[in-house]
Amino acid sequence: MAPWRRWGPYVAERAWGTVREDYSADGDAWAYFPHDHARSRAYRWGEDGLAAICDRYQSILFSLALWNGCDPFLKERAFGLIPSEANHGEDVKEYYFYLDNVPTHSYMKYLYKYPQSEFPYKKLVKENKKRTARELEYELIDTGVFEEDRYFDVVVEYAKASQEDICIRIEAFNRGPEPAPLFLIPQLWFRKRWGWSGNDDAQPIIRAENHSNGVVAIVADDTEASFLQPLNFDYRLGKRFLYGPSHGKLLFTNNETNNKRIWNTANTTPYVKDAFHRHIVNGEECVNPANVGTKACLVYEERLVPPGKSVVIKMRLTDTSMADPLADVDRLVAREKGYADEFYASVAPKTASEEEKKVQRQAFASILWGKQVYLFDVHKWLSGDNPKEPPPEEREKIRNTHWKHLNSMRILSMPDTWEYPWFAAWDLVFHCTTFAVIDPEFAKEQLWLLLFEQFQHPNGQIPAYEWDFSDLNPPVHAWGIWRVYNMERVRKGKGDRFFLEKCFHKLLINFAWWVNKVDRMGNNVFEGGFLGLDNISVIDRSKPLGRGIHLEQCDGTGWIGMFCLNMMRIALELARENAAYESLAVKFFEHYVYVGAAMKSIGGCNYQLWDEKDNFFYDVMTFPDGHYDKFRVRSLVGLIPLYAIERLEEEWLRPFPEFKAGFDWFLTHRKDLVSKCVTTLGEGADRVHVLAIMNPDQIRHILERVWDEKEFLSDYGVRSLSKYHEEHPFVYGKSSVNYEPGESVCMIKGGNSNWRGPIWLPMNFLMIESLRKLKKAYGNSFVISDPNRPGKMLSLAEISQGLAERLIKLFLPNNQGKRPIYDNTDTFQTNPYWKDLITFYEYFHGDTGRGLGASHQTGWSALVANLIDEWRE
Repeated sequence: MAPWRRWGPYVAERAWGTVREDYSADGDAWAYFPHDHARSRAYRWGEDGLAAICDRYQSILFSLALWNGCDPFLKERAFGLIPSEANHGEDVKEYYFYLDNVPTHSYMKYLYKYPQSEFPYKKLVKENKKRTARELEYELIDTGVFEEDRYFDVVVEYAKASQEDICIRIEAFNRGPEPAPLFLIPQLWFRKRWGWSGNDDAQPIIRAENHSNGVVAIVADDTEASFLQPLNFDYRLGKRFLYGPSHGKLLFTNNETNNKRIWNTANTTPYVKDAFHRHIVNGEECVNPANVGTKACLVYEERLVPPGKSVVIKMRLTDTSMADPLADVDRLVAREKGYADEFYASVAPKTASEEEKKVQRQAFASILWGKQVYLFDVHKWLSGDNPKEPPPEEREKIRNTHWKHLNSMRILSMPDTWEYPWFAAWDLVFHCTTFAVIDPEFAKEQLWLLLFEQFQHPNGQIPAYEWDFSDLNPPVHAWGIWRVYNMERVRKGKGDRFFLEKCFHKLLINFAWWVNKVDRMGNNVFEGGFLGLDNISVIDRSKPLGRGIHLEQCDGTGWIGMFCLNMMRIALELARENAAYESLAVKFFEHYVYVGAAMKSIGGCNYQLWDEKDNFFYDVMTFPDGHYDKFRVRSLVGLIPLYAIERLEEEWLRPFPEFKAGFDWFLTHRKDLVSKCVTTLGEGADRVHVLAIMNPDQIRHILERVWDEKEFLSDYGVRSLSKYHEEHPFVYGKSSVNYEPGESVCMIKGGNSNWRGPIWLPMNFLMIESLRKLKKAYGNSFVISDPNRPGKMLSLAEISQGLAERLIKLFLPNNQGKRPIYDNTDTFQTNPYWKDLITFYEYFHGDTGRGLGASHQTGWSALVANLIDEWRE
């Protein structure tokens, strides 16, 4: 365990409504554990909170709760709408920002905007339920609670004085025109890990401790608590001291469910989880007068905070008893902030603008705040902890029944700590690309974890995401491993061979699973199903079609082609020190050739995925009687084959005689296949072999569509669907595919994401990477006709840089001083307390660049940090 990382922001913004907490018979996680239960019901698999931190195994947690004097309960965690309440799927309705963080979490900064009027919970639900899929979402800012700046900016800073000593500074600014009341309620509690099995487990304890010098103290102690399962070593934190100013009122209760409120059954203790809400808001005598429990808080009541002023609470969470713990909190916070400034000054490219540096730093901060303790034992979850209270039998048939080996107590990078507070396989790969810029060791660890035996299925599949581990995400893991390896190699001058080799062995199993699972006919054309692109298709690709009908997928086949080339390059890199890997490189080259050739000429079939008339790749639905339907939808599905690009230089191949012999044999004896996916340039020792599923003419046709403003090219990147379909929808039976540049209208696979027009950063990032590889292979001689400016020619370098600049531009103020991600939301564009705060959305409007979907999915939108890193010197 790295001591500096023992404590971090490893707590979700939301744990209610997750799969892990769902013990229902129907699998409706949102309904089984709603937000209204969260304050009263103990979590089984993990906690949540505002600006929360915890230790490595989430034994002890600290967070901040707030009360404005009029809310019906404390603001203790993030609120949002569930799918049945919203017009575009689940959606957080809060404004919080991750302002700063460093890889060791020795300095962290968080901002929460808290209205001074009653939080409009009911209004948000009522208005959003009324709206149709074609209307914008009704946001918190639309309710009027922030008018005249009548809210508090609550800033929480953490600074580590040492590995186990954390200084905390909480400052609340009254941005409004009048004095306003505010309760600041720091909380310390133990995750409930006792009592689930029905055994009489020994519990940890939190108690008050006498102190002087204007300080009040709380002591949390797990010394006598039961062993933390299922670790194979005794993990205890011992005593932890939380110090705060003495004018804080101490309250204690237990982290136990209020059974009376939730289930209308007897409580096991008179002091339950929601006691602070009931005591502070309603005045109930429900806290423990003995000042002991498993959950405690300090209540700092600021009756009236003057307008334009702030109040500050300084605290310290440490393993050491201190006589004057708060005296140097400000100094230590300033020191660690200074170290963070130095660190990011060394990271930012020198030619980046100040705005670009701010965007990059907030992107890094946000992805670092997205690290979570992922606690989940699927076997225990399915079978139940307590034999006397087994879960409904139906649960075995709902989800994840084939993943009983999955058992996690790991720190994992999450796509979003509210909407997606769980890992997702292909999201995580892109996260690691960003992490590799600032913390390559963590990036490598993350990539390895999904290949670790407690994650990767014995059959070789990598778990997709919590709602269905068996679903299919694009196979980008090999790409991520190869890229992170090379990023570290370039920075350090030497790659981590051990990391590369151990991952490669597990990737071999994963590759075999893909080939055996999704290549139904053995013709090297893949039927990958969902593949992460929600509603991009005419049909729901997650569901079997039945009656012998199959969908031959361009994206599935393109991803496998890319997988083959990634594996080939890894094998050749390993062959530098061990020639045994050369034969594996040959195997993956040959498999790539079969895949690439199959996309244009499927053996024994009268159709192909490449369409000569439209010069585009299309999915094909095949029927038992031999006829087929081609889905002529110009979407990312047809662009993904462009990701399968590599180049091999003749001179570079010299150290690999076995691979070169196999390679040359294919070039000589299987020209029927190789001609479809390998292009050789030059002569003799200067020869360069371009491995691409498309030949140069086909690449030009594809790129001319990509760069066409009437099709894929937006001012802010490549759209996921051609704008051509705005006036020319594709119709198949009762279904149609239209250009939808904003929030999803089509509700295939849920309603909170859209692949029918918006811009997605990871897909653009891969496109840019392919263009850069093609540039290295073809040089400046490869040009296309600019479809937007007749007579002008464009080089590959101009296209790749043009795309990178468009994506970076999403987050920067334009000539009018407005950031495209906020479109016409004036508060974010002009208000001095909002305009410099960056939100990293899930995807972006295909025409305006407005941020859409999950508002904090920094996981892959943080790729803008890589673009700034790689396109600025």
